[in-house]
Amino acid sequence: MPWSGLSFEERRLSLFEFAAAMRGQVEDLAQLLVREQGKTLAECRKELSFVPLQIERLSSIDVSGELLRDDDEGRIELRYRPLGVVGIITPWNVPVGIAIGRIVQALYTGNTVVQKPSPYTPLATLRMGETVRKVLPPGVLNILAGGNDFGSWMTEHPGIDKISFTGSVPTGKKVLAGASSNLKRVTLELGGNDAAIVLDDVDPKAIAPQLFRAAFANCGQICVAIKRLYVPDAIYEPMCEALAEIARSIKIGDGLDPESQMGPLQNKMQYDKVLAILEDTRKAGGRILCGGHALDRPGYFIAPAIVADIAEGTRLVDEEPFGPVLPVIKYRDLDDAIRRANDTRYGLSGSVWTNNLARGAEVAARLEVGTAYVNQHHIPDATVPFGGAKESGLGREYSALGLKSYMEAQVVSVAPLRYGLGPR
Repeated sequence: MPWSGLSFEERRLSLFEFAAAMRGQVEDLAQLLVREQGKTLAECRKELSFVPLQIERLSSIDVSGELLRDDDEGRIELRYRPLGVVGIITPWNVPVGIAIGRIVQALYTGNTVVQKPSPYTPLATLRMGETVRKVLPPGVLNILAGGNDFGSWMTEHPGIDKISFTGSVPTGKKVLAGASSNLKRVTLELGGNDAAIVLDDVDPKAIAPQLFRAAFANCGQICVAIKRLYVPDAIYEPMCEALAEIARSIKIGDGLDPESQMGPLQNKMQYDKVLAILEDTRKAGGRILCGGHALDRPGYFIAPAIVADIAEGTRLVDEEPFGPVLPVIKYRDLDDAIRRANDTRYGLSGSVWTNNLARGAEVAARLEVGTAYVNQHHIPDATVPFGGAKESGLGREYSALGLKSYMEAQVVSVAPLRYGLGPR
């Protein structure tokens, strides 16, 4: 029986075996992931511990068909069938965590997969492939390492029916163009320049730790990290100082050192980009309250920076730094802060921070993003759709909505046979 011919329940059982196998690999894979990605051992363990949970939750979602009509005129059903072969291209920042969500969605819905990890971080994903060989039938999941040319071949290949790509906006546009050769289905999760708006009723010192974590996890190398923080004039200086105090206390070091709280940037390309943005920030007159310099040691280490007195029109605010630097932007009028938060080509996610939940929800609904949070920022959930607005993406991953994007919708319309009727 081909993989596509199995029932959802049969595929679910295989994927649950996959989850169980991955639970036994967390520690070994974490050690490997630290060495190739750079994040701390605690962050790697968190990423990999999430993998089996993601497998189980995604493969427990109901994606059965829908009955649209059943009456004397006939019966009409909306069914979903597998697309065929899904190509998955994933980035270097969360290599296993991002890959597993796409892989499971494709497999659970009856497709086979060709997955390409980033050439910067292929090892932990390839090791995952070794683990799954013992569980899935041959040829169902194929993890292949390669460079940029390989990604282009995948997007253009006539034998691939869908591409799921996670990465930068410019590369995402190339993927979309390449996929047009045979009108592949495409899901894109692209870059973000997420804004967080702090309202004037909060205690800066109390919320600073949450804001810092949301901005600096994985050394700021997360597409949904807070990358712009809008703070009202009345609490601006206390907020800046509370964040800077945390940044100064962070222990930066080798990810395998259990005392390290932040590792290096993953590669020289990103390291050079962040340093260039920091240099532009200095020239623009931004007030760097702490950090913002390369550490005098081997590796791509940059001290986490909090930048005050900065605004739109600078690289730090307008671009996605993807590194350990956070601009804190002053505002006096909330409507103006919302306008400025939305004045970008990005629209991945955003957040509002307040003690007034109703007011927070109203402000969050005005953010032009795929996901708007109140008093949190990026809480992953397999049952909730995730994706970007504007140039931050196309389509949604996760939930029944995401799963159905890995399938072809088909209407089956059945009418009783009627004799003696002429053409309409």
